[in-house]
Amino acid sequence: MTLSERGGEIAAIIGIILVAFFFYTHQAWCTGFFTSASASTEAFLLYGSILTGMAEPVARLATGRRNISRLPELATSIFWIVSSVWLFYVFPFNFAHFADVVPEFLRFLVSWITNDIARILFILGILGGVAFISVNVMLYLKVRRLLHQQAVPSS
Repeated sequence: MTLSERGGEIAAIIGIILVAFFFYTHQAWCTGFFTSASASTEAFLLYGSILTGMAEPVARLATGRRNISRLPELATSIFWIVSSVWLFYVFPFNFAHFADVVPEFLRFLVSWITNDIARILFILGILGGVAFISVNVMLYLKVRRLLHQQAVPSS
């Protein structure tokens, strides 16, 4: 991986941490975004699905290889789908308060997200996760086969 690609992985990790901090701020400030349906299971699934998103960029940084990072990415996708299905079912959120922790001049960026829109985004995320798993497995196997063929010259 090039230096700029590694920089991109670091930027991804920072972005993921900021997203987790955004939701933690809602929780710490008791904004009303988290409803009474939000318990420890929901917190684990929400923060877990966000923070496990760091597995791929961390694996890429540690190994400098893309294909090997697809395995933690696959696990992350599975956890994301399970978490999203649960959070969609329980829906421990009130998106009327989603923009409450954003500075006033930036609130327009997220204030349009309602509970109904969030539910649609959850469904799209679940469907995208399922599709992504299929693509990720195919990519991993295809690239692994190609790398193996390059490593073992044919006679």
